[in-house]
Order: sequence, then structure tokens, then C-alpha cells
Amino acid sequence: MIRELREIIPKIIGYRLYRLGLFRPGSPFNLTFSVTHHCQSKCRTCHIWQIYRRHPEKVQTELTLWEIEKIFKSMGHIYIFNISGGEPFLRTDLVEIVDAACKHLSPGIIHIPTNAVSPPLVLKKTSAIIDILKTRYPDTRLTIKPSLDQIGEEHDVIRGVKGNFKKVIQVFDGLKALKPRYKHLDVELGTVISKWNVHDIKAISEFVMKLQPDSYRNEIAEQRSEMFNTSHTIAPNPDDYKKAVGFFVSQTEKHMKNRGSFQKITHAFRRVYYDLAIRILDEQRKVIPCYAGISNAHMTPDGDIWACCTLGYDHPMGNLRDHGYNFHQLWKSRQAESVRQHIKAKNCACPMANQMYANILMAPLPFIRVLMKIIC
Repeated sequence: MIRELREIIPKIIGYRLYRLGLFRPGSPFNLTFSVTHHCQSKCRTCHIWQIYRRHPEKVQTELTLWEIEKIFKSMGHIYIFNISGGEPFLRTDLVEIVDAACKHLSPGIIHIPTNAVSPPLVLKKTSAIIDILKTRYPDTRLTIKPSLDQIGEEHDVIRGVKGNFKKVIQVFDGLKALKPRYKHLDVELGTVISKWNVHDIKAISEFVMKLQPDSYRNEIAEQRSEMFNTSHTIAPNPDDYKKAVGFFVSQTEKHMKNRGSFQKITHAFRRVYYDLAIRILDEQRKVIPCYAGISNAHMTPDGDIWACCTLGYDHPMGNLRDHGYNFHQLWKSRQAESVRQHIKAKNCACPMANQMYANILMAPLPFIRVLMKIIC
């Protein structure tokens, strides 16, 4: 934890000075890269899977490995590297992308979610990634998170793929079998809480605890530009979410008591996040300042840079191809600055987990709450 704080604290100071108008925007410490829109799932909460089916020509616009490496070279150090999709493991050069990220970004943490629809593919590529990390980047932590939104066939209904639940368990068991090969591999499970499963979180949580993942997280279903679901009501109502999270937290706190320091730290952040997410749903406003486009960046398959995936297509910061693959040229552009000002003016409010964790770091009182939960 001391090493992580040494890396992050100077950036936190820089981000706060920027918001005060005393500093230019520095590099983000958190990058999410959606490597593809390909997805076998047909989730009720997300319609990314429709993009290439409706517009197959868009597949050709995905960044090549050469382009990706050029972008990474221009960025500098990124502490948290999230790989997203679509389904990330469908990207044929995923292993090479991870290798390039480690070489040029030197991330401390790499996080990859999966729908677990193709177990052999997920396990084969995870094994190959472990081989690279173990031999060349042995201090990098790797987290793989299969998604589990229900139990049995109900999961298949939400995810739109028959037999998906059994494959989630297959992938989870296969990932756990890989743990002895790499001490920094964390096998998580994640649940998207929506109006379709909010009343079953108790049963889902109890089921997950029996599986004993290294960590278990939930995130609320959101309407995001990225997911093409802004015209659909998918989130649970605040009261139902509050009850579900209350039980979820009590279960995970019991589960985390004997876990390592990394899991305890991440759980402390999530515990504070859940409280803030409930407030945002209740009050429909930002409850702490948002640093999207400052601390965090999101890169799309075709090279757009977003402040976050909620604003996404509606407020892009620019495309890296238009800036010669120079991240910092785009990051300091007028268009990027206009997006930051839009966010600062409180024109939006959302409980997106990835960004909220960074916002908590920048907010004194919530961060103190995190520290207290780690200590206690």
C-alpha cells in the first residue's frame, strides 16, 4: 500500500491544483481501454452487442496493435489499466495488447472482466497473460472478473445466452486453478444490479460466498452513451438498491475478514462507494466532485478518448488518429478542456464505480472513511 500511495499522492495533488486553476491537466492514473465491440452476450442492460451486427463495417475501424502501441508509448505511466469491451477476450491480439501495456504504461493493476461465454478462450488467454507477467512483469497484479447476474437459467435470461451460467462457473473454477501459477492473480465475481435482479441479491450473494472468490463486487446498472441503453429504464429504484446493498455489504464484510491487504483496501473503497451511489440515486446530483477526464480516461476501440463512458459519444474529447496518436496532445486540447468544464459545471451526475473510486481519493472526508475501514 505504501508503494501505491507514493505513486498516487503526487497525482492527486496535481489533479486538485488543476481544478483550482493552478496547474495544467496531468496524466490520468486510470485508463480504461474498450478493445472491441464484439460480444456474444445480448444483455438486457447493455446493447453494445448490436453495433457490429448492425454496422459490420465498423469492425475495420478498430485500432491495430501498431496503433495501440504507438498510443501507449505517448502516454507514460498508468497505474490502473482496465480492459473492457464488448467481450475483451474476443480481441484476437488481447495478449499482445496486455504485453504492450505492461511495456509502455507499467501498470500496477490490470483488470479484465468477462462474460465467460467462451471458457476455453478465456482460460487460454489468461494463461498466456500470466506467462508474460510472470517472466517480465512479476509485480503486476492481474484481476479477472467473470460476470454473474443471477443463479441458473435466470442468469442466462439476463445475459441473453443459453447455458451461460454453467460457463461462468466453469471459467471461475478454471481461473482458480491458475492461481498457483501466479501469486498476483485475483479471481473476482461481479454482479450488475438492475431492476431484473435487485430483489434476488441476497440469494446471489449467498451463492457467490460459497464459491469463495478473492473479491466480489456489484455495480448498479446505468444508462450510458457507451452501452446504447439511454432510452431504457434498467436501474433499480433507490429503496430497493439500498436494501440490496445493505445485505451485500454485510455478507462481503464477513467474507473479507481473512483476506489479504489488497482485497481489504479495494473492499473499503467499494463500501464507501455504495453509500455514495445510494445518495446519487436519491438526490440525483453529484455528491462529491467528479474528476472524469482528469484522473481517468476511456479509450474506445477506434481511438476516441472519453472522460468517461457515461458521457461517451455525446461528449468525446477527440480521436487519437486526428492527433498523430499523441495522447497528451489530445488530452490538452480545447475539445478535451471543454468536456472537463462540462463536468465541473455539474451538468451530469452518475454512480459509475470506476470513476467514483478515483473521486473518493480526491474527496477528503470519503477518503478518511476508506482509511478508517482499512484500519478497523
